[in-house]
Amino acid sequence: MALEFTTSYVTDAVAIFRYYKKLAEAALAQVSDEHLQTVIDLESNSLAIIVKHMAGNMRSRWTDFLTTDGEKPDRNRDCEFEDAPATRSQLLCLWEEGWSRLFAALEPLTDADLSRTITIRGEAHSVMQAINRQVAHYSYHCGQIVFLARHLESGGWKCLSVPRKQSNEFNRRVRAGEASQR
Repeated sequence: MALEFTTSYVTDAVAIFRYYKKLAEAALAQVSDEHLQTVIDLESNSLAIIVKHMAGNMRSRWTDFLTTDGEKPDRNRDCEFEDAPATRSQLLCLWEEGWSRLFAALEPLTDADLSRTITIRGEAHSVMQAINRQVAHYSYHCGQIVFLARHLESGGWKCLSVPRKQSNEFNRRVRAGEASQR
C-alpha cells in the first residue's frame, strides 16, 4: 500500500479498506472458477463462502450505518456459510455490492463523526470503534482469501507482495526509485 500522509482517520480507513479489497481481488483473479468452491477440509470455508459472508456482513453493517443497528433483523448469518453463489460473476456481484455499501457509508464521514454512537447487536460503539472492528474483520478474511488462493493455485501463483528471497533487490529498487507501487 502506497503511503499517503494524512491526519484524517476517515481518509486512512477508506485507504486501508481499498487496499484489502484490491489484495483479495488480486488473489481471487488467480483462482480457477472450480477452486472458488473448493473446501480444503470439513471445517473450512471455500473462497466463495468467505466472500458471501463478507458481503452479508457488509450489507448488514454499512446499510444505514449511522441510524440503524449494524446487525440487521433480516440478516441470517448462518446462511452466509451455505450455498455459495455458483458462478464467479454472481460472486463478484455480491462482493462489489458489499464494498459499495461500505464506501458509500464511509466516504461522506468526517473526523467529527468518529465520536458519534452507533450500535451493533444492541451494543454501543463509537463510529471509530465500529470502523476499527470492521477493518480487523475484513483484513482477517482478506488474509484468508489470499492464503487459500495461494494454496489452491500454488503452481502458477504470482506473488502479491515482495517475492521470497527478493527483499534485497526490492529494497535496492525502492531506494533507486525503480520499484512499482503495490
